[in-house]
Amino acid sequence: MDYEQFKKQVYRLTHIDLNSYKERQMKRRIDVLMQKNKFHGYDEYVHALKNDKNLYEEFVGFITINVSEFYRNPEQWRILEEEILPDLLKKTNRRLNVWSAACSTGDEPYSLAMLLLDYIPKNNIRILATDLDGKVLNKAQEGIYNFKSMSNLPSKYIDQYFVKIDDKKYQIKNLIKECVRFEQHDLLEDNYPKNFDLIICRNVVIYFTDEAKTKIYQKFNDSMNSDGILFVGSTEQIVNYKELNYDSLKSFFYKKN
Repeated sequence: MDYEQFKKQVYRLTHIDLNSYKERQMKRRIDVLMQKNKFHGYDEYVHALKNDKNLYEEFVGFITINVSEFYRNPEQWRILEEEILPDLLKKTNRRLNVWSAACSTGDEPYSLAMLLLDYIPKNNIRILATDLDGKVLNKAQEGIYNFKSMSNLPSKYIDQYFVKIDDKKYQIKNLIKECVRFEQHDLLEDNYPKNFDLIICRNVVIYFTDEAKTKIYQKFNDSMNSDGILFVGSTEQIVNYKELNYDSLKSFFYKKN
């Protein structure tokens, strides 16, 4: 079985379309994972994925690249707080409908919930958090984090919204959990929800082909209310943003035109 046949088998098994990912990067990642598990060919690996639940879950988690942390790139969160949110809150009458797409273990939507609670009542915050990987969504709903992932989080939030379990682990409080609804969603395959004032999708689209990126950004635009904002990752710039019906507000922040 060659890599083209492997991609077809993966789609049948997982409904993940590897054609939408940058091939060189993804093939290298999969080859590393196969070597780690001592598989010597795609045939052998596919057979194992079909019959071993733990191996299957490891594979899905690995190819969907679940890396997350609270307040990743703090300077961008400062811009969100000081320059983007004030205008957005005025236009929405201090109510926000937010989508954290490809949210991984929940660090990002929970970060946003803490920030928003400084400015608006809890009942005015509606955050949908989605990811393809059900395993990381379970971890997000559990809400237990290693302190290392919280290193960029303002200390006031750690003191206010976490309970210390031991020297390394903290549990997020229900007050924050209740601001976020988690659902499984595939950015490449599923229909997109609608009527968002703010969409956050960071450090995920970089792994996709240019064609897949364009489709995702177009669908995000369709999912936003007028004057909605898209917040992307620190290595992501939408070069053709005007063609996709966006205005560039700041680096990494795009407004629906």
